Amino acid sequence: MCETVGVPEASQHETLLIVDFGGQYTQLIARKVREQNVFSRIVAWNSPSLAAAWSRARAAILSGGPKSVLDPQSPSLDPALLDQGKPVLGICYGHQLLAKLVGGKVLKAAAGEYGRQKIKPCEGSALIRDPGFVWMSHFDTVSELPPGFSLSAQTDTCPIAAMENASKKIFSVQFHPEVSHTEHGFEILSRFLFDEAGFAGDWTPRNFVDETVELIRKRVGGGKVLCAVSGGVDSTVAAALLANAIGPRLTCVFVDHGLLRKNEAEEVIESFRAHIPAHLVFYNASKQFLSALKGVSDPEEKRRIIGAEFIRVFEAHADELKDCSFLAQGTLYPDVVESGSPTASKIKTHHNVGGLPDWMKMELIEPLRDLFKDEVRRVGYALGLPAAMIDREPFPGPGLAVRILGEITEDKLRMTREADHIFREELRVTGLNVGIWQSYAALLDVKSVGVMGDERTYQHAVALRAVISADAMTAHAANLPHELLERVATRIVNEVRGVNRVLYDYTSKPPATIEWE
Repeated sequence: MCETVGVPEASQHETLLIVDFGGQYTQLIARKVREQNVFSRIVAWNSPSLAAAWSRARAAILSGGPKSVLDPQSPSLDPALLDQGKPVLGICYGHQLLAKLVGGKVLKAAAGEYGRQKIKPCEGSALIRDPGFVWMSHFDTVSELPPGFSLSAQTDTCPIAAMENASKKIFSVQFHPEVSHTEHGFEILSRFLFDEAGFAGDWTPRNFVDETVELIRKRVGGGKVLCAVSGGVDSTVAAALLANAIGPRLTCVFVDHGLLRKNEAEEVIESFRAHIPAHLVFYNASKQFLSALKGVSDPEEKRRIIGAEFIRVFEAHADELKDCSFLAQGTLYPDVVESGSPTASKIKTHHNVGGLPDWMKMELIEPLRDLFKDEVRRVGYALGLPAAMIDREPFPGPGLAVRILGEITEDKLRMTREADHIFREELRVTGLNVGIWQSYAALLDVKSVGVMGDERTYQHAVALRAVISADAMTAHAANLPHELLERVATRIVNEVRGVNRVLYDYTSKPPATIEWE
């Protein structure tokens, strides 16, 4: 696959370097830092560019990681980097590694700490001033402070939950301040960034827009770009960035793959043409996609097929698309990390990441691939896009293919569309859609016995799902009123032929994902 365009290096900005030791929350650290208008850049612990990136950075954060610092083969850091005098914050694995590198002791504890723990701050700590719950996930523990360090906080089972050397501006915490489960975590990061590292906070969505536009211009040169759009906020913002960068050399393509929600195609076309200054081409390829998906039940295979069919549509219309040599997508970081990044295991392949075929001829541009959804929305507002487009609920690129479990048929599509429309309509009418990240109906690959009109039925079951989230990395089910769920269930079994049972999914992410497939 070709190179991608991502977040600009932004060398004119003060940089917070995040050294990645393979932690599951590394990108979340970057997001929390950017929320405070500080530019952050992630570099792997074993990258050849680490030393140069460290020297250019104003401060550094050492991420968590799955390994044990007691393992001789575990990721490490050149101790000489710590002698450069830059403020450093270690988190979880980074906390243990710092202790090991500067003369402290780490051992395997008798019991691990996982989940929420009550923290007790020590008087005089520069970063930790308030008691509260923090999120722990560790077995190894710092058992002895390094020379020159003082205790910052502890829990009932972790005597050195945080430590600091104020004179050298080196700090570390065993817990994860970047996750929402940690009370006062945002304030801890803020004190490190501004009080200790002295950042000015000049990284804003407007800066991202200006510099990404310039990056796209340099990358594309005089070429032409085809941007795949779906009507969702990701592809919409990507298209708006490209329209700002290259104007008439951008062609946006909206493909109806036959897996859209009720009335989706008409709504997307109308909204896009009203607000994005770019040429939009529409192709109805429903028969092509549904034919390729016939008989396919495996969700990974569905995603692969859909990704490949999108490219086939583009290549089939190459002449009409004026020989575009670049393909732009609205890929986000959660798409990348769930598909399997160098520091994260694969959860599921997203059609626009792992689903693209090796024979794809166009070079790939993904200007949003290092951003989370909330960051993309802020960029969209900086571009002047209307709230109706920016605050739209996420809809997966594979569409209803990942909301119909098992084989996809026209009849199953009908049932899913109608049930989904009823559920989301009732949420909108009652105003309960406000604050919900994503809501939908999924058609399960099971049938159950029911009774309708005094007769036995054997029909499909529908699962309703509505979740609350900030970034799609974690989510919890919305506590919808019983009266609403009862009304929706009644409407679905009465109005959707073929469905006789309705369920509500209360599972959080993790352990589940937001989508069923």
